Parts: sequence; structure tokens; C-alpha cells
Amino acid sequence: MSQVLLRRVFFSVLAIVMAAPFIVVLGVSVNAKKSLTFPPQGFNLGWYLDLFRTPDWSAALFNSSLIALLSAAFAVMIAFPLAWFNWRYRMGIVKVIIAVGLMPFLLPPVITAMGFLSFWTQSGFYGQSWTVVISHGIFLVSLPLVSLTLGFSSLEASLPEAAATMGADNRTILTTIVLPLVRPYLISGFAFAFVVSLNEYLVAYMTVGAVIETLPMKIFNSLRYGYTPVMASASVFFVFVTVVIFSLVARFSDLPKLLGAHSK
Repeated sequence: MSQVLLRRVFFSVLAIVMAAPFIVVLGVSVNAKKSLTFPPQGFNLGWYLDLFRTPDWSAALFNSSLIALLSAAFAVMIAFPLAWFNWRYRMGIVKVIIAVGLMPFLLPPVITAMGFLSFWTQSGFYGQSWTVVISHGIFLVSLPLVSLTLGFSSLEASLPEAAATMGADNRTILTTIVLPLVRPYLISGFAFAFVVSLNEYLVAYMTVGAVIETLPMKIFNSLRYGYTPVMASASVFFVFVTVVIFSLVARFSDLPKLLGAHSK
């Protein structure tokens, strides 16, 4: 057996093993019976409709979507000026702040979640709905920060000086020249932060778990009262949203470079 054939067999088996859990969840999500059985007994798409028409599930979905949108926007608001100043002025203090900004995402999520819980409890704001937006924004700031840093690094260093010689001030350089060039990286960073925030459980649970129920919380809480295929449909919905967002990023941005590939 040739090495090429062995390689194909290996990757085929690997793909099957990696896809198997999703295939099982997908099959369960269309099960006609309200039970955890695979292969599915019958076919029913009503569980997907329940995700949107049942008040508890639709409210959790709305909460997760709103928190993810606001958190991603907040993360970009923090990351963009840091990446801009780091590229424009090469200030040492900015590099230190960037290193600090990467720490929450590099630490184990449970450690970061405990840190946010302690902070909001000591400050007296624990349970406020906006605390999860700030917590997620800080937790996920590294995603837009990395993508924007890559975007700025792709620009010519002499670009601001060339624009300044034509009479452009810093605001004009930023809004009319630099921003359009790094917009794909900004959108990519926003998309990455949105997807992770949408699926995040620990930080949200530690900050507003007693007040607001997100979709991941709803899935875990539903386990206490017995299995329902709506949980599987919610999981498939997460996968679908992630695939759509990353497909759009790949279509309108340089996804290989964002994932760490070096341009030739």
C-alpha cells in the first residue's frame, strides 16, 4: 500500500471520528420522539421551531445574541486603538498593554471567570446585566487585537508620512486611508469575538448566571429536567452560525493569514 493511500485512509478515518459527535447530535435533533436515540426514530424539524417559538428558548437565544453583539463591539473598541497606536507610534507602553490584554484569553477560562466573579462581587455590581458584556469584551479582546495587529502589519510603515506630506492630519489618515485598508481585519476580529461570546458559558455564568440565562446556560440547565431534542437543535444552530460566519470571513478577508499562515 502506497504512502499516498495510507495518508488518505488516515485522514478519512480522522475526519469520520471528528465528525461523528456532530452527526449524532444532528440525528438526535430531528428525532420524532422526545428521547436521546440514534439513529433517529422518525423525522421531525419541530424541535428547531421550538428553539424560536418557545419563550424560554427564544429568550435565551435573544440574550446570547445581544450579549455577543455588544461584547464583540466592546472588544473591537478596545483592540482598535491599541493596534493603531502600536503600529503608528511604536510606544513601549502600548506593547505592555497589549500583552496584558492577551492574558485573560490565555488563562484557563475557569480562572478568568473566577477573577471576574470576584471583581464584580467586590465592586458591588454583581448580577448587573451589563457586567457580562464588559467581562466578555475584556475576555475576548485578544481576538480582534490579533487580527487588527496583523492587518496593520500588512500596511506600509511609510503610509502615514506619505499622507502627512499631502496635508492629511492623523484623523484624516485614520478614517480615510487606514480604516478602509484594515476593515476586513476589523470585521474578522468582530466575527471571531461574536462566535466565541455566543458559545461561552463559564464567564457568563459567573457574572450574570443568576439574573440572565443565555443559550449555553439554558442547554446545561435543561439537563436537570430531562433530555429534549431542542438541546440538540440549539447545538446544531451554534455550529451553523459558526460555519456561516467563518465562511463570510473566508470570503471577504484573508483567513489563512488570520489563522497564522505566512504570505509568500
